[in-house]
Amino acid sequence: MPLPIDYHNHPQAHSVRPYTPELLQPWADAARAKGLKQVAFTDHDRYKDGVDFNQIDRLRDANPDVIFLAGIELDNDPETGTAGRAWVEKNWDRLDFVLGSAHYLAPETEMFDQVTRKDEFARRDIEADCAQYLAELGGMLDRGGIDCLAHLDLIKIHGVWQPKLGSLQPYFEPILQRIKREGLAIEISTAGWRKPVNEQYPHLDLIRLAHEIGIPFTLASDAHSHAQLAEHYDRLEPMLGELGIREVATYKRHQRTMLAL
Repeated sequence: MPLPIDYHNHPQAHSVRPYTPELLQPWADAARAKGLKQVAFTDHDRYKDGVDFNQIDRLRDANPDVIFLAGIELDNDPETGTAGRAWVEKNWDRLDFVLGSAHYLAPETEMFDQVTRKDEFARRDIEADCAQYLAELGGMLDRGGIDCLAHLDLIKIHGVWQPKLGSLQPYFEPILQRIKREGLAIEISTAGWRKPVNEQYPHLDLIRLAHEIGIPFTLASDAHSHAQLAEHYDRLEPMLGELGIREVATYKRHQRTMLAL
């Protein structure tokens, strides 16, 4: 049976494109074609003005065979993050699922994961950047109001980590322990296979450790087009089997249920 969920998707991509049947229905068609049972819409909070809960309800009514979650990706954008968090708090009861992520390394105001910054990051102190990144994730946890952390080791995106510093586990173990204590999930994302790092998020060492200490997982493609929905799930499925992951976390109004694979 195909993997059943994709919990990280951006119908608006990187602009405000208000939800309409024309925008959302292709996602339902793609989900059905790929055997998905549940799809979460998690546009970046900076594009919150395009999110329309009524349109999600219309999509649900028109496609009762697929469960659609109203979600958002709340990140640490220094310009829009405060307004995004206020929006999440206001709409908490209408949201099913909130991702937390970090795309900025303070005091910078440009996303560190921009592909145009790859050469720059090859020259930077990646260990110092990782420490700052982990501090940003810690700040996201301090502020609360999330259900799951997205692409946990995104700091490796430019492919410069492993040759210099080896395993990520010593750096990320403390935050994984905190995620466990706070009852959150993390996603296993195929998006890294589209990036210079060319591996899933998070690294296998981190997935193994998270599984060992009992952190639940969602699955994600981080699609920015319906054509990317469930991308590389054919590679992900055997990996989950080898890791002994037999169930995934699903959500409704922030309440988690485990779904057998």
